[in-house]
Amino acid sequence: MRAELEQIVGATALDERPVRDLWPLGIMDERSGNAPPRVLVARPSGREQVAAILRWAAANRVRVTPMGGGSGVCGALSPQAGELVLDMGAFDRILEVDETNLTCRCESGVNGMALEKHLNERGLTLGHFPSSLPGTTLGGLIATRSSGQESSRYGSVEDMVLSLAVVLPDGTFAAPRPGPRSAVGPALHQLWLGSEGALGVILGAVLRIHRLPETVIGRGFAFADLAAGLEAMRAIMQSGIRPLVMRLYDAEDTAFNGYDLQMGGCLLVVATAGLPAVARAEAEAVTVFAGTAKDLGEDPWLRWQSHRFNLSAERMKSFLEPAGSYLDTIELAAPWTALPGLHQKVKSAIAVGGLALCHFSHAYEQGCCAYFTFGGAEETEQAARSAYMRAWEGAMSAAMELGATISHHHGVGQVRARWVADEMGGWMRVWRSIKESIDPDGVMNPRGVGGAKP
Repeated sequence: MRAELEQIVGATALDERPVRDLWPLGIMDERSGNAPPRVLVARPSGREQVAAILRWAAANRVRVTPMGGGSGVCGALSPQAGELVLDMGAFDRILEVDETNLTCRCESGVNGMALEKHLNERGLTLGHFPSSLPGTTLGGLIATRSSGQESSRYGSVEDMVLSLAVVLPDGTFAAPRPGPRSAVGPALHQLWLGSEGALGVILGAVLRIHRLPETVIGRGFAFADLAAGLEAMRAIMQSGIRPLVMRLYDAEDTAFNGYDLQMGGCLLVVATAGLPAVARAEAEAVTVFAGTAKDLGEDPWLRWQSHRFNLSAERMKSFLEPAGSYLDTIELAAPWTALPGLHQKVKSAIAVGGLALCHFSHAYEQGCCAYFTFGGAEETEQAARSAYMRAWEGAMSAAMELGATISHHHGVGQVRARWVADEMGGWMRVWRSIKESIDPDGVMNPRGVGGAKP
């Protein structure tokens, strides 16, 4: 196996090591002594090498998982012995920034933060800011159908990708298609957004970018309760305002973030952006929609900005070091009318360990994302695993009962695999037909969407 791959990529572009993403249950398993297996990792440096590897894998029935930054949290990157990982880190070029047409063409291994800084130096932005941005690659963001902190203004990754360059499992190359939009058939590149490496290898993308706003105005408001805060968020979004950032923290998450509000008080952080007059007018309108909420000034906004990327892999790993500990996040999304009930049911399901927080963000006119954090500690590793899975089962059951989606932006991987068919319904047959047609030999990531269960 190794000798054949050396002929494709060269000996220096191959190594053998354990590979996994940041799925907390995987970290817990390793803590218990179940280390991930060592697998062969190839680092191709061109399209032809990727195509040759996939043709070789199909001929030899070897499963292949593309790897970006490894910052996923759902277990989609968890290769087993005898499988192959494609490290796409050599595809790290920003090929073109078109400041007239506001497009950017770059390869899939480009680091998310590096791309943003490159654009910022030119007065531009992609507008994509997941909290994990420093550890991401463009290909990983696309493959997980990512969403960022400024999605209410700029959209999520599916709104930013104009077209893709991909290599199919049989080695066929599909190049980016032209134009800002096309009616020549379906936008088939969208199948790869959220596919978690199950349909082939993303080589690069043509992206929609934006000019940086001239002015940003941010502040915080203290609401008496969660219902009042959610109603203000709904009113803001349905008024036509597109805030740069809008995040509502429930009472427990407000306290966790260091704000001592009155009993049951909830913090809303919101920012408007654009031309100075537009940003000011929208900020004034936000204040009107906040109603009787207490205006906390710009300090909450400045504090949030300074900590926006603090949800690091190192912090999570540190929390999970003690035996019996567990920690994770679950991001659901639902219509406005379902959010209060969803909050209550999920908080009840995840609160057994003591830590149960929620904030609301990624708002739309129709609803928003509810982002839960839970954690605790048990006397044994088995008890910790059981408590962890009970929290997930309770959250997934609540989501399906109330008509929420089981994932807003983290993806599926292994942790959600049990519930994918329940949400997709008849669309699961469509997905399986596409997967079987494009990848008849089952070469591509078996732990991508619709794949393995924990």
